[in-house]
This record gives sequence, C-alpha cells and structure tokens, in this order.
Amino acid sequence: MNTIKIDLECCEGCRNCFDACFVNVFRWDGEKGQPIVAYPEDCVECNKCELSCPDSCIEVIPDYEGNYWPPVL
Repeated sequence: MNTIKIDLECCEGCRNCFDACFVNVFRWDGEKGQPIVAYPEDCVECNKCELSCPDSCIEVIPDYEGNYWPPVL
C-alpha cells in the first residue's frame, strides 16, 4: 500500500489536495481545517495531491513491493 505523508503543521488548509484527488483518498476534517488520509489503499500514485500543494506539505511514497508491476522479462 502506498504511503501518503502530510505535514499538518505546514498545511494551511487550502483543500487543493482534497479537490485534486479523483479517487477520494482524502477526507476533510472541518474542525481542524485539514485533510485526513482516509483511504491510502485507493491511491493510484498520480501525485496530483502532492503537486497541487502550494506549500509542499504532502509526500506520496509508492509501494513498489506490492506486486503492482509485472516482472521484467
């Protein structure tokens, strides 16, 4: 499973990551005004969340051990 790290101290609550994710990996914590990584198993490694963050608070770490890629012959 991919790992999505968010530096919540850096996050300004712009919602860009939440809006950019087309597979709904994130949920929004309205009280704190910050994203929550609710479904990391649904991440398709498009990195739109990471690229959309103006403060570079998000890092997507792909899981290359998870048999996502066919063997190279």
